[in-house]
Parts: sequence; C-alpha cells; structure tokens
Amino acid sequence: MAGAGGTGRTTAVGVMLLIAALSLAACESADKAPAAAAIAAAQSTLEGVRGEASKYFADQVKSLEDALTAAKANFDKKEYKAALATAQDVGAKLKELAAAAAARKTELAKAWEEMSSGVPKLAQAIKSRVDVLSKSKRLPPGLDKAKLDSAKNGLTEVNQTWTEASEAFKSGNVTDAVAKGKAARDKAVAIMTALHMTVPQDASK
Repeated sequence: MAGAGGTGRTTAVGVMLLIAALSLAACESADKAPAAAAIAAAQSTLEGVRGEASKYFADQVKSLEDALTAAKANFDKKEYKAALATAQDVGAKLKELAAAAAARKTELAKAWEEMSSGVPKLAQAIKSRVDVLSKSKRLPPGLDKAKLDSAKNGLTEVNQTWTEASEAFKSGNVTDAVAKGKAARDKAVAIMTALHMTVPQDASK
C-alpha cells in the first residue's frame, strides 16, 4: 500500500511538472509570433532610416543594429519573451532616431544656406580690403607688411576651404560641408579682425 501511495505521489508530481512544462511552452509559443513580428518591424524600420541616420548618428545606428542582432539570437534560442522586449525597444528607439536625424538634417540645411551666402561675401570683403592695402604707400596704424601677407595667405586658405565645403555639399555630405564652411567662416572672421575690419554680427555665430 505504501508503495502504491508513493507511486501515486510520484505520478502526481510528474503530472504537475508536465503541466508546468506545457504552460511554459504555451507561454513561449504565445510570444513567438509577436516576437517575430516585432523583429520584422524593427528590421524594416532600420532599413528605412539607416541611410539618413548614419550620416549624423552612426554610433547609435550601430548600437541598435547590434541590439536587433541580439533579439534575433534570442529568437533562435526560443527565448521569445526576451526577443520581443528587445525588438520592441529597438523599434521605438529607431523611430526616435529617425526624428532626430530629420531635425538634424533641417538644422544643417539651414546652417548651410546661411553660410552659402555669408562666407563668399566675407571673402570678397577681405579681398577688397587687401587690394586697397596692397596699393597703399603707407599701412594704417597697427598693420604692417607681415600682417598683410598673413591676411593674403589666410584668404587663400578661406577660398580653398570654401571650395572643399561646396564640393562636399554637392556630393551630399552636408555634415562635412557645414563643418568646412564653419572653418572657412571662422578663418575669415579672424582675418577681418586682424585687418581692423568690421565683422558682420551674424558672421560671429
């Protein structure tokens, strides 16, 4: 009788374990389809934003790519709940990144528009001033030949940098274009200051 009771208890435990295992399997199965859908959605979003976002936030794009790879690995290991959570997080962050990239693109486009009209004017003003000073028999107080020569060399540098900025913009690299444009503008402002010229207020931004 004792043996029968022990067998009954063993059977009961076995049934409970089986039920638990089936429940776990059912839970995993319930998460499988949503996880697969979340991974697919995140992958689609990534493909849509990667090109633009990588121009401004390459490190963040790489981080999200790695996270999505981890989600796929969890899915392959049948860790569907973890895969679902990671994929959903990646999808949400990708949407935020897309919005940030769009804002950054607009910001850079505005900066370039201002530079494209401002920097050439600064360069032309410097050239005009240098031409006048070069023809003068006597330089104004505070200026000498060395400073004038430095301004001439600096103007050449401004023009070269601005040419590089324009080429970068034409090739679609707006980030590089704005960076080079800013360098050209800052150099022009420094030259104008050295030549005792009036620097436009908006050129000092």
